[in-house]
Amino acid sequence: MKSPVHRCRDVEHGRGQAWAGSSFLQPEQRIPISKDAITSSSASAMWFIKDACGIICAIITWLLVFYAEFVVLFVMLLPSKNLTYSIVNGSLFNVLTFLALASHLRAMCTDPGAVPKGNATKEYIESLQLKPGQVVYKCPKCCSIKPDRAHHCSVCKRCIRKMDHHCPWVNNCVGENNQKYFVLFTMYIALVSLHALFMVVFHFLYCFEDDWTKCSSFSPPATVILLILLCFEGLLFLIFTSVMFGTQVHSICTDETGIEQLKKEERRWAKKTKWMNLRAVFGHPLSLLWFSPFSTPDHGKAETYQYVV
Repeated sequence: MKSPVHRCRDVEHGRGQAWAGSSFLQPEQRIPISKDAITSSSASAMWFIKDACGIICAIITWLLVFYAEFVVLFVMLLPSKNLTYSIVNGSLFNVLTFLALASHLRAMCTDPGAVPKGNATKEYIESLQLKPGQVVYKCPKCCSIKPDRAHHCSVCKRCIRKMDHHCPWVNNCVGENNQKYFVLFTMYIALVSLHALFMVVFHFLYCFEDDWTKCSSFSPPATVILLILLCFEGLLFLIFTSVMFGTQVHSICTDETGIEQLKKEERRWAKKTKWMNLRAVFGHPLSLLWFSPFSTPDHGKAETYQYVV
């Protein structure tokens, strides 16, 4: 009889080759595996991808947010004669900006759902107690047992559970564990951009009716340039993040990741309601915690995964 280690096959690009002497399961036959068994040991540790392109994109993101903060505060709000207007809009803008940057940090520094690297060992496969004829997938790139709906990321160099895509702007994959933070990041950036555009339009109208030298502490040409640049940045960010937010919410509601939609993969997982899918990502009954980047969702400790067969 073949040992369990012989009942493993390598998989790359959706195709696998069986080890000699092994047999295969039918598509509906799967091996339930506890989530704890495939949770990466780095899940509770600091996670950071050392990718030059991603780090540069993340820095650019923060610099653009700080630029918007500078223009809003020092060009529009502080010189304003209306104290109530400045306090209300300044408080709202800074709260949204803080939540956006906090969401960005959580999305960037949270393990997206990496499968333990190099766990496709004889001892580990034996611990799965596979029955004769059962097979499991092994990723040849990171040498890990590959659960269902996991995909290998060439940038992170790991297999990621429920990987949606790799986003250079957060320098990380968007996967099972950090999708909430990515959704919140896109939502708050869209709100920040919309609020900034509203204030730019209001400031332009105010300055046209008043003396330009009195509506800003900067010279009129400098004020116009700064406002136009902020308007362009706000429009670009609003369109981009709104589209990303919409696609992410649609992906969550349909329980189908971006990669699965792109590859048109056969649906082998149980269909759930949109409400259940939303709770699976945000992890709580509907409450303000859904909108907090400081609340860690409970994706279900008793959840099981299926190894693709």
